[in-house]
Amino acid sequence: MASYYDIDDILAEEELVPAVFLQTANEVGIFDCADDTNKVVAGTHVEMPFWLAQELYVRQAVSIKVPPYFDTKAKTRNEIGADAAHVDLRSLCPYFYNFGCKIARLIGEKTIGPLLLVAFRTRYREVLIKAHTAASIVAPKHLTLLTKEETKLYEAGQSSTAAFKKWRMGGPRLQKASVLGRKRKPVE
Repeated sequence: MASYYDIDDILAEEELVPAVFLQTANEVGIFDCADDTNKVVAGTHVEMPFWLAQELYVRQAVSIKVPPYFDTKAKTRNEIGADAAHVDLRSLCPYFYNFGCKIARLIGEKTIGPLLLVAFRTRYREVLIKAHTAASIVAPKHLTLLTKEETKLYEAGQSSTAAFKKWRMGGPRLQKASVLGRKRKPVE
């Protein structure tokens, strides 16, 4: 479960999802500015942030459609199946994995989970290989394809590699515990 104060979770819920109003709604003319009545009639197709669509879906006011990049007939699925490591997921959705889990759980779409798993397995290996071996010149080109979650993974891999190199080049091998320097009091 995500934290209430997690900025990445908040930004993931800002992703737009296609929805259809199941009933007429008053005072929501912001979604359909075609007229001045300030209401949306049933059957209107709109895109709204996930956090709002989720609340309206729970109240059975809208039905949510799968975003195009998660659709079973989407080109993205074929690209991920062919070579997930070179798909630009960031341009599709910066929080691809987090958002995918959220929408799959909400609407009960069974095909999103396997798609996320295939994408992550393939890309995880590539991200760590690049993080541990890539020079800083190669990194910016590669980083433009990564989602926010993968970027954090890449940075963690780079920092662990740097820490290992520092340790190996002669960092402190063993540290003496501060307790060992003190003398015991004689027991009476």
